[in-house]
Amino acid sequence: MPCRWIAHLDMDAFYASVELLRYPALRGRAVVVGGRRAHQPVVAADGSHRFSALRSYAGRGVVTTATYEARALGVHSGMGLMKAAALAPEAVLLPADFDEYRKYSRLFKAAVAEVAPEIEDRGIDEIYIDLSDVPGAQDAVGEESFAGVQALAERIKARVYLATGLSCSMGVTPNKLLSKISSELDKPNGLTILTHADMASRIWPLPAKRINGIGPKANAKLEALGIRTIGELAAADPQWLVGQFGSNYGAWLHQAAHGRDERPVVTHSEPKSISRETTFERDLHAREDRASLSAIFTRLCRQLAEDLHRKGYQAKTIGVKLRYDDFRIVTRELTLEAHTSDADIIRRTAGRCLKKAMLDRRLRLLGVRAGNLCRPGTVPLAASADNQGERDQLLLPIFEANLQATTPV
Repeated sequence: MPCRWIAHLDMDAFYASVELLRYPALRGRAVVVGGRRAHQPVVAADGSHRFSALRSYAGRGVVTTATYEARALGVHSGMGLMKAAALAPEAVLLPADFDEYRKYSRLFKAAVAEVAPEIEDRGIDEIYIDLSDVPGAQDAVGEESFAGVQALAERIKARVYLATGLSCSMGVTPNKLLSKISSELDKPNGLTILTHADMASRIWPLPAKRINGIGPKANAKLEALGIRTIGELAAADPQWLVGQFGSNYGAWLHQAAHGRDERPVVTHSEPKSISRETTFERDLHAREDRASLSAIFTRLCRQLAEDLHRKGYQAKTIGVKLRYDDFRIVTRELTLEAHTSDADIIRRTAGRCLKKAMLDRRLRLLGVRAGNLCRPGTVPLAASADNQGERDQLLLPIFEANLQATTPV
């Protein structure tokens, strides 16, 4: 009977690795990517680059990614840049360039598709691949029952490198759950092939939180119950787990700890929403920083419209997200009469959403969201802003109008 082979491919320190293609002189050094106010490298007279050191950063930005050299110093994604500067003050700080990262994301996924077309897109830097029916995957040499799939995985890794100049790590196992864990075991540029026979030696000694689906809260509860490793979780009585975590999650914990996962590789799924948001380097106020907020708001709406066009969607629901200086989050949304991907309609509608929120406190974050998505051609096209006689109003400073709203609706 043919083996089921599912691969998880994860690009190695993806954003940082893309930056090292631009600045090869930084290879082997601690490099941190993140922070919107990070200085661009300065080109010297001799053509070399001068880079900003992390110690000079001041602000509320967070680490987008870091090279393995920086990670060895304790820096990790999501960490505040000020905290990262205390750990690695001499690290080089580079600003994020998401347009470039998306370009390389498309390149590596296209390279994989040339070999194995059954791909589940899981984000900008990772995918699942069903290798089961790819020619050569079931080949065996002597006693090596997975010699064929190993050769296939190595070919995929080589294709990714030739297309991008970047390395990736792959885990290849009978299911998605184990492959996700395995792709992290031999980073960077790793290839790990496991079966259920390897559970006791390779999977069970790992911390329970390495299972995708065990978050910080569940892990803290498991540790409080004396369960720290996947093996200890596998040894727990399933009925006891149900009693502690509920019928669904408790049963899933038992299955996951034993490496059981029948989920298929989903080659296509429609997104529920698309959003754009930004966290400010300093808190901004609707009155005092009206011009800056208006420009940021317009940019987010236009970026959202570009995302919709690029991905081939229209939206009927437009919403906004605000995070105040006290960390309170407020969302507001409106449903249009017709679907649209027009930037001006999105901006106008998002502005109406803002009028429903209080703007008397400083803001840490501003975001716009498009929901209730569909493909163009499946619904009547939205009326243009010109037909609605409102395009001129879009040019007005939207935050000036919003200052009149003092209570939420």
